[in-house]
Amino acid sequence: MPAPLPLVPREYRLGDVVHDVTNRTLVMGILNRTPDSFFDQGATYALDDLLRRAAVLVDQGADLLDVGGVKAGPGPEVGVAEELDRVIPSIEALHARFDTPISSDTWRAAVLDEALKAGAVVGNDISGFGDPDYLAVAARHDASVVATHIRLAPRVPDPEPVYDDLVADVTTFLLERARRAEAAGLARNQISIDAGLDLGKTPAMSAVLLRESAVLASQGYTLLLSASNKRFLGDLLGLEIDDRREASLASVAYGVMQGCRIVRVHDVAGTVKVCRTIEAIMEQRPDVPGDDPTGGS
Repeated sequence: MPAPLPLVPREYRLGDVVHDVTNRTLVMGILNRTPDSFFDQGATYALDDLLRRAAVLVDQGADLLDVGGVKAGPGPEVGVAEELDRVIPSIEALHARFDTPISSDTWRAAVLDEALKAGAVVGNDISGFGDPDYLAVAARHDASVVATHIRLAPRVPDPEPVYDDLVADVTTFLLERARRAEAAGLARNQISIDAGLDLGKTPAMSAVLLRESAVLASQGYTLLLSASNKRFLGDLLGLEIDDRREASLASVAYGVMQGCRIVRVHDVAGTVKVCRTIEAIMEQRPDVPGDDPTGGS
């Protein structure tokens, strides 16, 4: 008999809407307002280009748009004022044009505050709430958050990470951050956790964390997967960045089957097809003995 699917939370809140994620996975489309993102290298840095890309993602079925103004990896310094200049006009324009919820990909409380005022409803923080004011800002706006595991800090190289027990250490970190969010006043259905693939992990470590997604999915918080086109896929499979689409979709499929219920991706169209297919399979139930499958009498 196959192993039972991992338990996942039934709900995740985006603004005023609470989504049932028992079986359904929310697809988060990536929008980089940066000139140096690892994947698109500034393709949506211009605001008009970002808005055109957003329209495509919405048409393809994105449940959420994630807007970031600073890449996670090392690079030229981007101060708070510059990040605000990149992110806030983008969120204002997206909020005015689309009904799709918006996430602010920032680890700075000051940027999150302005982003939530501009129309965002989620703070996606890869620092694990390193800014001591972050959760207070989120709670004041009644916003949802993403707690991500990172070993050091955003933009800090970490070429030789060491863990006592990789999965246990990441799980402990994320549960502590999630409970910190609850203590700040956020409801459990406003908190998502993310293993932080490639953030202070070797390619093998990222692969293990993806493989063990069910462990994190069973902790009682919505699990977010961000594997799209990442370095670990390229290194493990010998793929250049433009050749990682199929590997990214395979990672989504595996993650969803292991309990991930938000997937942050570049390829929204392909990911939506994968997620909806898996959902259709998961929702099926065996025929009741004695039923006529042909519908006859």
